[in-house]
Amino acid sequence: MRQFDVFVWSEPQEFSDADQQPPFTDPALGWFFTNDFNDKLNESDAEWIVFANRSVKINREFLNSLAENISAFPMVDAFAPRLRYTLAESDGKKFVKFAGGFRLHKSKGIEPIEEDTPLRYVASPRPEIAVFSRRIVQRTGAFDTSLPVPAQILDYALRMLHAGGRCFSVPYLVAELQGLPMDFPSENREVLPHIAYALSKALGIKVARFILAHPSLVATLWKNRKSLQEKRDKATLLSKLVPEVLKELY
Repeated sequence: MRQFDVFVWSEPQEFSDADQQPPFTDPALGWFFTNDFNDKLNESDAEWIVFANRSVKINREFLNSLAENISAFPMVDAFAPRLRYTLAESDGKKFVKFAGGFRLHKSKGIEPIEEDTPLRYVASPRPEIAVFSRRIVQRTGAFDTSLPVPAQILDYALRMLHAGGRCFSVPYLVAELQGLPMDFPSENREVLPHIAYALSKALGIKVARFILAHPSLVATLWKNRKSLQEKRDKATLLSKLVPEVLKELY
């Protein structure tokens, strides 16, 4: 069994031959270049799986840091690494910035944690970089491919909570981002319905304030209410998500 498998996904939906060349190889490491995670999960046998957008630099330094944190926090089922990126101002000045995982918010649905947030559990990793253990993947099941990949990561992290998993944010577990973080979540009309779908599936009535703050979402959720309820029933069957854990995620 390998220590890590790295699933690299891309936007747009196609990879060129050059895109599918791993930056380095190692017997303890597997690489999969795909936007269909379910298609390749059966081929993965690593203890931990990293899901990374092609804009994130996955190198030995990051994986060594990940291994150290896995050893330091054996009770954790998933990690939300921070992204380090450079922001250029109009006057030419450059600043190093960090983007972390997401916490729940009653009216916004989700929002990023602050740059200086200490160790804490989060509701979801960022869509650009997420790490899940094989044990929690086996309990959570397949990804919901009806959603775009960024929303699939959010949806999976929320469903993982019902499977008994916890996602941990460690300030010093950092990956390098080439470019800027995705505009996720946002007020973008294309993004909000997917966030609402994932949150409603996992949390039900608890996201009512978020839905009411965006009335346009009501029609979308109502239109998909049958499939949404079926998926919610499946995701929350024998749920291990207790109120005390949920409270920590806000």
